[in-house]
Amino acid sequence: MTHYPFDEWQKYVRNELDDNTREQLETHLYTCDKCLDHYLQAVEANESSLPTLSNLNRFTDRVMTQITVPDTKLQKKPFYQQAAFHYLLAAAATLFLMFSGVFQSLARYANSIDSQQVQERRPSVTEGVMNKTFAWMDSLEKKETYKK
Repeated sequence: MTHYPFDEWQKYVRNELDDNTREQLETHLYTCDKCLDHYLQAVEANESSLPTLSNLNRFTDRVMTQITVPDTKLQKKPFYQQAAFHYLLAAAATLFLMFSGVFQSLARYANSIDSQQVQERRPSVTEGVMNKTFAWMDSLEKKETYKK
């Protein structure tokens, strides 16, 4: 792994690097503890030249307000991505299908399939086994009665 020298981190802290190099250094910080230590040392060394916050509580309040209260101008969705549009579209589709007779056709089709299944009813496997068992028991009884 390639490490960046301390001088490079000082240039980063002073904002003296081009955007591409800054991005490479930032990506490298996620994976390298040694360079993170160099970065923290560079921040401490340049602490006096870094901007300071005049009112720390006000800064915290502003950040928390921006986090908790979303900016409605940024959050505004197009009309086709809003829930009301989806509800109206679903209601219109339902009414169209009702008045065009699609639901009635589906109900008739389901009834015809259901009535065919009733007519073609086959005995279940359990019923077949029980019928064969009773037939076998009856044949045994008949054999016993012939022997006597």
